[in-house]
Amino acid sequence: MSDEGNIITDLGLGAPQPNGADTLPAAGIIQQYVKDLSVENPHAPESFQWQDPPQIDVQFNIGARELNEEVSEIELKIAINARCQGGSQFIVDLSYCGLIGMRNMEESHKHAFTYAEAPRILFPFARRVVSDAVRDAGFPPLLLEPVDFNGIYMQQLAAAQAQGEGEGAPAGEA
Repeated sequence: MSDEGNIITDLGLGAPQPNGADTLPAAGIIQQYVKDLSVENPHAPESFQWQDPPQIDVQFNIGARELNEEVSEIELKIAINARCQGGSQFIVDLSYCGLIGMRNMEESHKHAFTYAEAPRILFPFARRVVSDAVRDAGFPPLLLEPVDFNGIYMQQLAAAQAQGEGEGAPAGEA
């Protein structure tokens, strides 16, 4: 450590940094919110009389939009359609977002945080919104099963590399 100008040398690992310089990688949630929510009960009130259990189709999509060098909006889209022989019992489309702060991170780590870790953090909150929306539509609450976003990310990364895309990162479909 040097007393001149409050500079700390980093033992040959790069240029000297001022005392208190923020050089460590950091990532976290700044804000989370419902960006869009649509709940349809297209066959009410008849659908409340249907006896057959619905087939529930759940689709996930992850999107990201960089707002500035350190902040991105991560969008977890969840589309649910519960169908019976009589038609759709309910349809829920949710766009649940989080503002994610990331700094001093390598691009590959930023990408992994954006498409694996951030959706994992946001999912329990989006799951509650879905459960409440289905309940408010007049049906028993729907509890979505946990999703292994990291596992899906790793599978998509391996598939992209196997196809010769090299550094091509996986898309946001889950």
